Amino acid sequence: MFVQQLEPVADSLALSALVASLPLVTVLVLLGVVRMKAHRAGLIGLAVAVLVAWPAFGMPLGQTLSAGAQGVLFGLFPIMWIVVNALWVYRMTVRTQHFDILRRSFGRVSDDPRIQALVIAFCFGALLEALAGFGAPVAICSVMLVALGFDPVKAAVVSLVANTAPVAFGAMGTPVVTLAQVTGLPLDDVATVVGRQTPLLALVVPLILVFLVDGRRGLRETWMPALVCGVAFAVAQFAASNFVSAQLADIAAALVGAGALIALPGARRPADEPVRAAVLTGVRSEDLDQEDPRREVLRAYAPYTLIVVVFSIAQIPPVKRLLAKATQVFDWSFLDVAGPDGEPVGANVFTLPLLGTGGTLVLLAGLVTAAVIGVRAGAAAREWAATVHELRYAILTVTSVLALAYVMNLSGQAATIGQSVAAAGAGLAFLSPVLGWFGVAVSGSDTSANALFGALQVSAARESGLSPELLAAANSSGGVLGKMISPQNLTIACAAVGLAGREGDLLRKVLPWSLGLLLVMCLVVTAQSTAVLGWMLP
Repeated sequence: MFVQQLEPVADSLALSALVASLPLVTVLVLLGVVRMKAHRAGLIGLAVAVLVAWPAFGMPLGQTLSAGAQGVLFGLFPIMWIVVNALWVYRMTVRTQHFDILRRSFGRVSDDPRIQALVIAFCFGALLEALAGFGAPVAICSVMLVALGFDPVKAAVVSLVANTAPVAFGAMGTPVVTLAQVTGLPLDDVATVVGRQTPLLALVVPLILVFLVDGRRGLRETWMPALVCGVAFAVAQFAASNFVSAQLADIAAALVGAGALIALPGARRPADEPVRAAVLTGVRSEDLDQEDPRREVLRAYAPYTLIVVVFSIAQIPPVKRLLAKATQVFDWSFLDVAGPDGEPVGANVFTLPLLGTGGTLVLLAGLVTAAVIGVRAGAAAREWAATVHELRYAILTVTSVLALAYVMNLSGQAATIGQSVAAAGAGLAFLSPVLGWFGVAVSGSDTSANALFGALQVSAARESGLSPELLAAANSSGGVLGKMISPQNLTIACAAVGLAGREGDLLRKVLPWSLGLLLVMCLVVTAQSTAVLGWMLP
């Protein structure tokens, strides 16, 4: 058995923490300074983590490699298994042109560009984040807004800022599932606390969006629809994450938010010509007056309806127990690790949920979707293969970062850093969201930031006497605000709207919003760690 040591380097906690931080520093420097591609930075960071774990922290090489292999498997299944199948469903709707019908349907909701921004960038973007994540909402929503006539820069900025509140529960809850896995905390406990932080962002982001679209006039004239949309979204996200399922939190929030917005009488009122002229380019790439058969409109909405239905059925207790029977639990080969207290760690045993995992449920919904929208089996299979090819670098990035995280966690590197960071004491609650924000800003993924820093946050919380669930959740909640300034997301946005090379322009426009909302989240987490807002926690 390998027993983790907190001070393996010269019997010094400070020096050991400095050495333990080398893999993280390597990844962050390669991404943020050298601007290396994420998959290459992840592989180099993994190599550094192995070198630190083996000679410096004394973890046997076989166990070190085994820890990394477990991280790779978790990255493939269930993490990328969810992403591949969710993006596959979207690709099939594009192939059959049902996505175009869906876009036209959204365009008819209101002629007011401020309302269109709320429906498409905030609500539909949240649905895309729930199903796929990893840049898909920014790319798709930016294109849709430009197709409706938005100025390309404004479309990109609105899509980037909107892609915040739903991120923690994106890709069928992938970030919080990863956070629970790497920290050893129950998923329900982590999701419950995140669901009492990110809904606060949902209250203000719609107001920011209408301001971005039309300035003070937009805020003055459409604050009511924005507020109604934000409140409905926040309430649904809170309720689903706390009482239903983390995987369904964003789907419920997106649908309820859109429903509340559409049901509001004033939201469907045509916009004044000066408003449209100030926001739009005046040239539409498609005639939105084209009538689509009702049957085809229903088929366009079918994929997302089916996913909601499948996930809802999977939560019924008898069905849930039946799916759980397919879960495989086994001892992980060549891994026998104990924590600093001498107790075996949970990673010695690996759990493989074959049927109950989100990716399998999305695959099932996708198979039904293919039949509903008229995609033949051969074409559906080719689209699935094309999806894997499209995500090949994302797969490599996620698996390498998770392998790095597992090596750091199981070798004791994360625990050493956590004990060192715990010296911040009460100030740790304020700094906790900043760490998640920084991780997402450089990696582009809340999932990767949770894998990197989740265990560190929990370790530091336990050393300082704070709630481990609170700081773990703060890592994810703060991380969502780094999404809009990550180089990957900026590049995706620019490429989608034809602004290649203007990432710096977008960064200057979204950075103040990212920092301002981060400050708000830091204050919220600090207050939740005290009696001021401590009542908010379960």
